[in-house]
Amino acid sequence: MDVSTHIEAVHAEVRRRNPGEAEFHQAVTEVLSSLGPALERHPEYVSGGIVERLCEPERQVAFRVPWVDDQGAVRVNRGFRIEFSSALGPYKGGLRFHPSVNLGIVKFLGFEQIFKNALTGMGIGGGKGGADFDPRGRSDGEIMRFCQSFMTELYRHIGERTDVPAGDIGVGGREIGFLFGQYKRLTNRFEAGVLTGKPVAWGGSHARTEATGYGTVFFAQEMLATRGKSFDGRRVVVSGSGNVAVYAIEKVQALGGRVVACSDSSGYVVDEDGIDLELLKEIKEVRRARLSVYAEVKPTAHFSARGTLYDVPCDIALPCATQNELGRDDAVALTKNGVLAVAEGANMPSTPEAIEVLRGAGVLFGPGKAANAGGVATSALEMQQNAARDQWTFEQTESRLAAVMRDIHTECRATADTYGGAPDDYVLGANIAGFLRVADAMAAQGIV
Repeated sequence: MDVSTHIEAVHAEVRRRNPGEAEFHQAVTEVLSSLGPALERHPEYVSGGIVERLCEPERQVAFRVPWVDDQGAVRVNRGFRIEFSSALGPYKGGLRFHPSVNLGIVKFLGFEQIFKNALTGMGIGGGKGGADFDPRGRSDGEIMRFCQSFMTELYRHIGERTDVPAGDIGVGGREIGFLFGQYKRLTNRFEAGVLTGKPVAWGGSHARTEATGYGTVFFAQEMLATRGKSFDGRRVVVSGSGNVAVYAIEKVQALGGRVVACSDSSGYVVDEDGIDLELLKEIKEVRRARLSVYAEVKPTAHFSARGTLYDVPCDIALPCATQNELGRDDAVALTKNGVLAVAEGANMPSTPEAIEVLRGAGVLFGPGKAANAGGVATSALEMQQNAARDQWTFEQTESRLAAVMRDIHTECRATADTYGGAPDDYVLGANIAGFLRVADAMAAQGIV
């Protein structure tokens, strides 16, 4: 069987065995469409069933999460943990609490995590989890009771040498604290390395909160440098207004860029003076309010619930919200307005059609598995600190993060060039580089 036939057969089997899981199909297609040159050079990975095994999780866990709300009513949600690949180390990946969470979304996130984690060069496998629970509008007591119920099932599947969850959408320091407390209660162990994203006071890492957003900007900075450009004086739009977006905005501003727009699920705000980061943090992190409040407070800003922020002219776009937020029409608008670079701070935020438009127009495009790997890289650094009973300074950790992102950028370019692509084909480079690291380990460990 030739390579193209083999890849199509894997595609067909994934679609047959995972019906209705559109996001998972999309993630698999995006990776497999890049692997032809690598499989031609390494036919042993075809005969060894590496690709087929990579597309099937090692373990899938789904469970009931019952909890009681503040009115005394019993609520029931569904929890998931997909342990996709442990070839390089313990499963590693976040937990997402959002009404949209289902098996297909968790599988797409876990599949992406395999290659993202491999690109960091650290000893971590790929996994992901979450629940269809919506923390918005819930009291601290309700969130605590939900997290305790969730962990009462999850704890038996995780451990610092087995599976190490972290945060994602809807899971921040508050939720990690409640989850860790219940794990400690159930196991009678202070196993600091079992969860990452912890507050600094009890085992967390400096710069972990900032890491995904900072890392995305570091990667974009490296891309721009290949064309003799930088963030200095550039107009930037950042989708989202959660953790990743906030710290992407912070780092862009530190590098001299001007972020003129950001968004949430209700719409987007434009502030030509540049987004006021402290005001944004107060609205989203303290008040937990809608972004429209920003425009009510800041006279220079205006809010729109129509269209998308990608209609706003910019030099650089950083999609940092959620999957498939940047579609073909958005990509066309960006290219018409002369965008130089797009770096994904979220997981798979650009549709395949959008990516085709951007790459066809010569826009520098950093896929999420490379551009947003800074979060999980710093989680791995947190694991190192926990194992050593140590804590590094913010400056030490940020320096390590910047070095990891430079290394990922360098490897993506070198791999793309080696396997017949243009050096700035970061999609090809990231997919093949991540795949080869995992495939080499899988081949060495036998058929497991």
